[in-house]
Amino acid sequence: MRKTISIIGYIGMVGGHVGGLAMQRPFFTPAFVIPVQVVAVLLFFWARFTFGRRSFHVVADPTQGGLVTSGPYRYISHPIYAAMCLFTLAGLAGHRSWGMGLCGGLVLATALARIFCEEALVAARYPEYGQYAGRTWRMIPYVY
Repeated sequence: MRKTISIIGYIGMVGGHVGGLAMQRPFFTPAFVIPVQVVAVLLFFWARFTFGRRSFHVVADPTQGGLVTSGPYRYISHPIYAAMCLFTLAGLAGHRSWGMGLCGGLVLATALARIFCEEALVAARYPEYGQYAGRTWRMIPYVY
């Protein structure tokens, strides 16, 4: 069930981004959005680089090789999802509309669903995840 929800979460995150683009709302305007989205892209690549050669899975599926706790994972448990949500919400702030709000809400809601599924699967594979989760934030340091 969790793997099915994680697939729905992935489709929702991709769908939210595609929906924003389909409305012909360029993400990089106005100017105040640019630095926030640059930070989001840098966080995404830092997390991806730190994660290493492990493959990307559409289905939340913990990989072999141990729990990653360095780089951005030292501070937040889900930096890739945080980066995707930050990028999307910055675009929403630059283009406030019902359509963009729905796309941003879809990305955020499905990322959260995927996080909960992924956490349960990772905790089952790596018993030390509970201690790690207790000392890190999920997406936003000092908030969530």
